[in-house]
Amino acid sequence: MNRSVAVGTLRWCWAPVGLILSLPRSPQGRMELLGAVLLAASLLGTTAWGAQAPWPDEPSHTCFFQTLGSPDSEFCRGDLEVIYPQLGDVGCSYIPQCHQYRWRISREWGSPRVRYPRADKSKKYVLVLVDPDAPSRADPKNRFWRHWLLADVRGTDLRTGDLKGRVLTDYVRPTPPPRSGYHRYQLRLYEQPAGQHIALSPEELLSLGAWAMESFVERFRLGSPVASTQFLTKHHED
Repeated sequence: MNRSVAVGTLRWCWAPVGLILSLPRSPQGRMELLGAVLLAASLLGTTAWGAQAPWPDEPSHTCFFQTLGSPDSEFCRGDLEVIYPQLGDVGCSYIPQCHQYRWRISREWGSPRVRYPRADKSKKYVLVLVDPDAPSRADPKNRFWRHWLLADVRGTDLRTGDLKGRVLTDYVRPTPPPRSGYHRYQLRLYEQPAGQHIALSPEELLSLGAWAMESFVERFRLGSPVASTQFLTKHHED
């Protein structure tokens, strides 16, 4: 069970794993966040520095979510949401190390819910998840690494986040190699042309890495994404 409080444009919540905060980048935003924490803590019957969490049998820790800065934030367009257990929407943010979140996203959790409230109910879409930083952002010789590919995703399903499209590539968890730094995991949503049958070629099926994504998009005339987002994470022991 989560309890959330909104103050102005800030939102935070007590969850069984602790206090989850989205950390603003500006000094003014941080001051507003501190005020929100103090006010919300009093509303929940706790103090900002109190020794007792809302759930006494669970550890109480503050977990900060840092949003992406420029230029990485410029990739996030169109309100596309990627939702993992406990974390919620991780779009345009770093996966934090606290509560073993980086380990869980790479070893435990399955495919996320992907939600696009603006989806046209009468249309179908293609969803792509890739890592452009394989094996590292400094040396992306295996760009793009294909982590998930769905076709025939109905707009009605995108509105709820429960996707039932045709799987072209099964979901592969984000698993950055040790000491390779942060990797970007990018989701692109394309409108699927009416009557178009989307499929990978026999050559593309042989490997997930070094995928010519741009050629795939051009081959099926998918055009530019209608929405896109990304999150960054690194090896859980780094």
